[in-house]
Amino acid sequence: MCDRDPPTPPDDRSDEALVAALNAGDTSAFDAVYYRYRDWVVHLAHRFTGSADDALDVLQETFAYLFRKFPGFVLTARMTTFLYPVVRNLSIAARRKRQRHAGDDLTLAPDASASAPPHAEQSRDELAVVLAGLPDTHREVLLMRFVDEMALAQIAQALSIPEGTVKSRLHHAIAALRNDPRVREYFEC
Repeated sequence: MCDRDPPTPPDDRSDEALVAALNAGDTSAFDAVYYRYRDWVVHLAHRFTGSADDALDVLQETFAYLFRKFPGFVLTARMTTFLYPVVRNLSIAARRKRQRHAGDDLTLAPDASASAPPHAEQSRDELAVVLAGLPDTHREVLLMRFVDEMALAQIAQALSIPEGTVKSRLHHAIAALRNDPRVREYFEC
């Protein structure tokens, strides 16, 4: 999503090695962390905010937050597990701010799904409606697992809840989707 940035060579160091380098004062390690996770952060922020502009603001704020953690930052989980609640909270704040300032200034944006086939558009719309009908806690765990491809333990750590709660929420979310006739086709082989 951040195609404006120049391509950078991939840094083969692990996240732990990059954190150690940053703690030692190597600022180029921050660039490597940024380029490694920027697209993930923007995608996640866009999912929470529904706005590309807000997602880019959240990207900037997320990495400013991370930068302020150095020196002395200790990575105790995967970087995505650490960043997830940061992105989530900043996104919620950005969405609330946008909604407060929206007022009467409503502009119509072009429909991005206009080029999609009618059946595909209808299926996506139905899925979106069904997902929106799930409790927030169930929808969040479902998206973290299947969109963000996070492991159950990572989800538990990112949300500060027991892994059993993650499993329960995921089970209930999937059951609700399977039982809804509007999206049942996604579960049939």
